[in-house]
Amino acid sequence: MISQKMADRINLQINREMFSAYLYLAMAAKMTNLGYTGIARWLTVQYHEEMFHAMKFVRYLEDQAAEVKFDAIAVPAFKENDPKSLFQHVLEHERWVTASIREIMELAMAEKDFATQNLVQWYIDEQVEEEKNAMDILQTIDLLGNTPQGLFMLNIELGKREPSIPLDYTKI
Repeated sequence: MISQKMADRINLQINREMFSAYLYLAMAAKMTNLGYTGIARWLTVQYHEEMFHAMKFVRYLEDQAAEVKFDAIAVPAFKENDPKSLFQHVLEHERWVTASIREIMELAMAEKDFATQNLVQWYIDEQVEEEKNAMDILQTIDLLGNTPQGLFMLNIELGKREPSIPLDYTKI
């Protein structure tokens, strides 16, 4: 069983993961409106990944007999109207999530909560991938050129993304 302090911190992270999902869904809608349907697909897959992350924490709390508490999710705010600045926002957001996950690991280590440390290690590895994905996309934009032709090619490539996680969250 985990401490109340740890349960509270994981509940906060559940909210942050759901906020991330909400942010990516809002970004997807914006990109669709701008005609970047491939980028919108990539962001929609990202939405599903963030919901998977939230539900993985939910299941963990349930398995630990800790109460799951849902709080209001903030409205995502972003001003970006082009792919490059949008993916710069994505990278900064993922760095914020990484810092948040590290805080959970630090608490788990301080409390000698080995089960939570084991769980959070998965998230740490996941965040390395999340940041790398955003950096790779930004690098691709720079290589192709932040031009209509380059963004057209990026849009096609990102539209090929398929979910790598189960979309049925009951199977977590």
